Amino acid sequence: MYQLLDFGAGRKLEQFGPWRLDRPCPGTERATPTQPELWSTADARFCGDSATAGRWESRGEMPRRWTVRHGPVVLELKRGESGHVGIFPEQLANWDWLTQRLQSQGERPRVLNLFAYTGGSTLACAAAGAEVVHVDAARNVVAWARRNAELAGLAEAPIRWIHEDALKFTRREARRANRYDAVILDPPSYGHGPRGEVWRLSRDLPRLLTLCAELTAGQCRFLLLTCHTPGYDPPRLETMVREAFGEASHGGFSSEIMTLRTATGRPLPSGAVVRWTRWP
Repeated sequence: MYQLLDFGAGRKLEQFGPWRLDRPCPGTERATPTQPELWSTADARFCGDSATAGRWESRGEMPRRWTVRHGPVVLELKRGESGHVGIFPEQLANWDWLTQRLQSQGERPRVLNLFAYTGGSTLACAAAGAEVVHVDAARNVVAWARRNAELAGLAEAPIRWIHEDALKFTRREARRANRYDAVILDPPSYGHGPRGEVWRLSRDLPRLLTLCAELTAGQCRFLLLTCHTPGYDPPRLETMVREAFGEASHGGFSSEIMTLRTATGRPLPSGAVVRWTRWP
């Protein structure tokens, strides 16, 4: 489904299903590509100095959309204007982790997925038997995630699709005394809600984690937090989770750098992840 082929000089070469893409990759400027002969085989290349000024250039005919599968998760991909395609491949291992956690539960837990993007984690949870509340601030991305649910045969799964600012939604859920058994968060460094709300991770993540602790008080089974913001490494993120959840955070932590690897084993660090599971 996905393979990292090579990276370096500020770019990465990736295989998504049948299509090979050459995209910018901050943080690889000092690395040197090790398979230069492969780069000319890319089906499309994203060009430009920034996401807002960039454009895709294709070698030949490519479909506007195509699908890829990872276990029960089916995603529709496309070449977006920002250089994104609808999937963050470093999340694949997290989808497997979610599936393993949920298959061992024995009953239907209620999962809150914040900054849920095109729904990979949502679909992994729903396929494993969870009830999921999927929250994202972009209406078109929520619609994209719903199409993915249809492609995966999960259109009738117990998923609530919420187009809302994550912080505003969790505050409202807390006022309503709604409760969840698990939380997934993939917050950006900076963003906007549908009504102009401003999200800054450095300011807002601590209070969002505190709200998540309130929404799962006494019943949290697991938490998955991923982050791509510079300066927020696994130890710092784990400390933030422990501080927000207090005694409720007693359990098993796995905090590490998310890493993609080429076929030859070259590692490409791709953000940080904190996984927490409540001890029996």
